[in-house]
Amino acid sequence: MLYWLTLLSDGGDFFNLFRYITFRAGGAFLTALIFGFLFGKPLIAVLRRTQGKGQPIRGDGPQQHFAKAGTPTMGGLLIVGALLTSTLMWARLDNPFIWLVLFVTMSFAAIGFADDYAKVSKQNVNGVSGKVRLLLGFLIAGIAGYWAAQYHPADLQYQLALPVFKNTLVNLGFLFVPFAIIVIVGSANAVNLTDGLDGLAIMPVMIAAGALGVISYAVGRVDFTEYLDVHYVPGTGEILIFTAGLFGGGLGFLWYNAPPAAVFMGDTGSLALGGALGAIAVATKHELVLAIVGGLFVVEAMSVIIQVLYFKRTGKRVFLMAPIHHHYEKKGWAEPTIVIRFWIISLILAMIGLATLKVR
Repeated sequence: MLYWLTLLSDGGDFFNLFRYITFRAGGAFLTALIFGFLFGKPLIAVLRRTQGKGQPIRGDGPQQHFAKAGTPTMGGLLIVGALLTSTLMWARLDNPFIWLVLFVTMSFAAIGFADDYAKVSKQNVNGVSGKVRLLLGFLIAGIAGYWAAQYHPADLQYQLALPVFKNTLVNLGFLFVPFAIIVIVGSANAVNLTDGLDGLAIMPVMIAAGALGVISYAVGRVDFTEYLDVHYVPGTGEILIFTAGLFGGGLGFLWYNAPPAAVFMGDTGSLALGGALGAIAVATKHELVLAIVGGLFVVEAMSVIIQVLYFKRTGKRVFLMAPIHHHYEKKGWAEPTIVIRFWIISLILAMIGLATLKVR
């Protein structure tokens, strides 16, 4: 919205700054961060008052989690609110990729909110039916995949770009939309599975978003794409403003979610943020790079899949408990130790993902 202040510029004054994506990204970061600090305590107070007993705790989970009983959930509202406000204020609202990512984020936030509401109102860990959640997720992701393809350059439409092998494109044709559905829905649910310890999910989301923001900015500039030898996707640079808002909102939320958490993100936040990461990857043609920068989420999701399949086949478990962060809890690792070590892993993976930009 503030971009339109450039209409008041003669090319050499303060208003000219609003033309620059990097300046507006900084504004989005600060706006989201201030939003989090301003509305964090009031929101938590409202959630605590309205939810009563807070988020239900799984009876088969680690015993130490029962001490968290009464902690309110739906804290993702703080992140989504900060993200939405900062993006609408600082991004160009005539950019289709901004609306694409916002559509996915807000739609998955709505699914998560319904699930969280069902859990706290019934005081049951089972919220909205998993089949209903998946069906809605598939529908949203399908729309987003087709939407993204319409705004990709003609030579990239319905194509899968490979990291490192820069000149190789795989024509997915009509399979591109199902592929986009897998990326977006898979990302949303992988982040949801990761959100099991205080502060565990939000920092890796911020790290992955930061890496994807850099990628978005790079692939949206023709001079950068020529130097880095990556595919040019006009308009994606504006996504940097979205990711800057996500980073600022994430920091504001982490202030209250750091151990011991005053509020949980809930499905409201985890589904929204995971969906956003998937949508950005589809928009920028970096779906496979998402599997690297968001590698922690992939491991968390795979640990659940492996555990379920192996148990059905043999009646035995590979991990003491899945997702894998609970495995380490069962082994006696302290919660802050698991969280910080997983943050470190996320940062390493993000750096590896960014390194694919400059491999010739």
